[in-house]
Amino acid sequence: MQVKGLAAKSATTSLEPFEFQRRELQAGDVHIDIHYCGVCHSDLHMARNEWGVSTFPLVPGHEIVGRVIATGSDVSTFKAGDLVGVGVMVDSCGHCSQCSQGEEQYCEAGFTATYNGEEKTIGGKTFGGYSDSIVVDSKFVVNVPENLTLSAVAPLLCAGVTTWSPLKHWNIQPGQRVGVIGLGGLGHMAVKLASALGAEVVLFTTSPAKGEDALRLGASSVVVSKDAEQIAAQANSLDFILDCVAAPHDLDPYLNALKTNGHLVLVGIPDAPHKSPNVTPVVFKRLSISGTSIGSIAETQQMLDFCGEHNIVSDVEVIRLEDVEMAFERMLKGDVKYRFVIDMKAKG
Repeated sequence: MQVKGLAAKSATTSLEPFEFQRRELQAGDVHIDIHYCGVCHSDLHMARNEWGVSTFPLVPGHEIVGRVIATGSDVSTFKAGDLVGVGVMVDSCGHCSQCSQGEEQYCEAGFTATYNGEEKTIGGKTFGGYSDSIVVDSKFVVNVPENLTLSAVAPLLCAGVTTWSPLKHWNIQPGQRVGVIGLGGLGHMAVKLASALGAEVVLFTTSPAKGEDALRLGASSVVVSKDAEQIAAQANSLDFILDCVAAPHDLDPYLNALKTNGHLVLVGIPDAPHKSPNVTPVVFKRLSISGTSIGSIAETQQMLDFCGEHNIVSDVEVIRLEDVEMAFERMLKGDVKYRFVIDMKAKG
């Protein structure tokens, strides 16, 4: 089926209108009319081939929310009109040890990315959500609660589940003290979700100006990480720290802030290595440094259900499709609170 979208034709040119083919509806597929698509920083990296893996033309977008148009003959979990979402994955091998235990994001063969992945049915590359509609295997589609503001749901499909997954994996409980490093697209969701889980949230930021926003989002306190006295005062006080910063930085102050048996978990991927951390506190306090990648489909549904119950969405700025290049430029400057979302129905 013919679809219209927006594509990068090369790493050095602006995104432009692009028509392409989606596969015909298969027995297990869901055809989705896209209403909103979030603009993730990885869209910018991929459009400009900053990771060296992009294949052009490339249609970005993996924070997709819309309504079901049609379903394949074997689909019983969705019907036309349902409000649904699609995140970073649209397929996996389905039979490796990780897929078998419901952790498709760690598929040993590599999951199929929503864009720039391998289209297993018609060949070529997958195309993402900067487009009119998408056809996805129903196993990789999730239900979206109807009570949530739809435009602000889209980033939950990536930023939301990326922060939810470690919070649930490490079983964050009410009363625990949780640190969040960085108040961007990921960090602002980490603050909201950890707070809603009942944790006392401490936000670490290099920008004092973000303090008021952090408290509004649910943080109990704010630490300016460039202030040595402030960060030293957190020594041995936190059960868990989620590091959402995608730039190299010193991990040692955060290891010092953890209690014995604490966990420092990284979800941001820097473009250069972090400074090698001091192993002494790791050994003498039995600490762990870990990382996680997005989340499973089951975790994504769990997160959306939780957000529906607690009325949690992302803080977003809604734009038109033709404004994406402007959004990319503002993202590079950190000029967004905290996620751009494309209204796919808005006309210029």
